[in-house]
Amino acid sequence: MIKQNLLALSFDEIESFVIKIGFKKYRAKQILSWIYQKQVKSMDEMTDLSLSDRALLSEKAALLPLKIITRQKSSDGTEKFLLGLEDGNKIESVFLPEEKRLTLCISTQAGCTLDCTFCLTAIEKLKRNLKVSEIIGQVLTVQREHPERRITNIVFMGMGEPLANLSAVTEAVGRMISPIGFSISPRKITVSTAGLAPQINQFLTGPTQANLSISLNATTDAVRNQIMPKVNKLYPIKVLLEALRKTPLPSRRRVTFEYVLLAGVNDSIADAVRLVRLSHGIRCKINLIPFNEFPEASYRRPSDDQIEKFQKTLLKGGLVATLRKNRGQDILAACGQLSGENKGDPP
Repeated sequence: MIKQNLLALSFDEIESFVIKIGFKKYRAKQILSWIYQKQVKSMDEMTDLSLSDRALLSEKAALLPLKIITRQKSSDGTEKFLLGLEDGNKIESVFLPEEKRLTLCISTQAGCTLDCTFCLTAIEKLKRNLKVSEIIGQVLTVQREHPERRITNIVFMGMGEPLANLSAVTEAVGRMISPIGFSISPRKITVSTAGLAPQINQFLTGPTQANLSISLNATTDAVRNQIMPKVNKLYPIKVLLEALRKTPLPSRRRVTFEYVLLAGVNDSIADAVRLVRLSHGIRCKINLIPFNEFPEASYRRPSDDQIEKFQKTLLKGGLVATLRKNRGQDILAACGQLSGENKGDPP
């Protein structure tokens, strides 16, 4: 008999499932608490269920984990997990510990549907979208390796284009923010996109209220066509920005423009001036990301002096412009370096 993977079920579906196997309706909330709050590995740990109920649940259902293939630790404390899926595909998640928060960067696709030329994931091409259980499974798998502290922040910035898997991402975020789920504040969850304009509207007007981060990375279509050809030909810069201007943001909410700085490509002062002009009228902040180099890359990181000049130009233009601290570069765990490849020793 094939057991039902409880992680594959929504909260309502779990309620229907427990009734179907003969439990009272209230058991669903108990089981959900064990899965998402206490993050147990088996039904045997659900101690407020009787032994007979636990035995029945174990017979009918399972909590199917993701397999840790490799676990690498950077000199700065960042950890990269290569995780195996049931069908043999692999994905990567990155754990970023800090004094006041623990952030997990998760994947939404095996490979990626897009072809951004500065991103190592794009070399892998798209294998498939991840299921909700596989998105949630990354959080459970990594959290179990760090039982001493709870993960506080989630960023959908791993492998894949999250808004190309919007229904699964929306369901996963819903479980993360629910009081009977992980109970993480939506303000501490960020979903990234390369710029799928129609889905941006759906996301921003949807139920999750999570943050949205947009990989802009260029100020002209000519350059964006070069570095992000697939998405920019579908939704050029003007179309992307118009979609944002037409979608009202909730009070005190703003989008983030991610801007990967590539030496000699998009890092000129003229680019910075155009970025100030392009973002006018959009409640936003700019997150500057100096390019994280990898062996196959044809791009280079700008000099520290050029990065500083670019940031100062944005600040003078009235923008909030932060510089992302690069972490995990020595284990290819930084932004744009995830590939789903087995590079390291098994844990």
